[in-house]
Amino acid sequence: MSRTDYLNDPNAPKPNSIRVAVSAIVQDPTGRLLMIRRTDNDKYAIPGGGQDVGETLAQAVVREVEEETGIHVEVTGLVGLYSNPNHVIAYDDGEVRQEFSICFRAQPIGGELRTSNESKEVLWVEPNRLPDLDIHPSIRLRIEHGLSNRAEPYFT
Repeated sequence: MSRTDYLNDPNAPKPNSIRVAVSAIVQDPTGRLLMIRRTDNDKYAIPGGGQDVGETLAQAVVREVEEETGIHVEVTGLVGLYSNPNHVIAYDDGEVRQEFSICFRAQPIGGELRTSNESKEVLWVEPNRLPDLDIHPSIRLRIEHGLSNRAEPYFT
């Protein structure tokens, strides 16, 4: 399935759904950030995805990070809550989703880097290399917030 993100675009399609999503800022001991290159839009992103019925938000982020990257993590904090109604995601099946994502901070506790059906590339990225990557502005904002190590969570 492919997706197109629209941010502050007056010509964006109108949303017809909303779903709880989670993502994670995961840094290794040297400060590198865990990133994926998505299969659905070819952009770099932090790992994440939808919450499943029967799991907590923390369980969802642990599962999503492992599914997309092979890395096992432990949730250590909250980066922010992102629900900008001007950010919609259109899927090729007709779903147009309003953004609703909770971004956590997590630390790696095991596993090995590997790709999945959602990630064509998985890598640890030095923060100074982030400007060179094709990252959607909504994900850049989460990364900026996550790397700032602010005590209070952000919310939009």
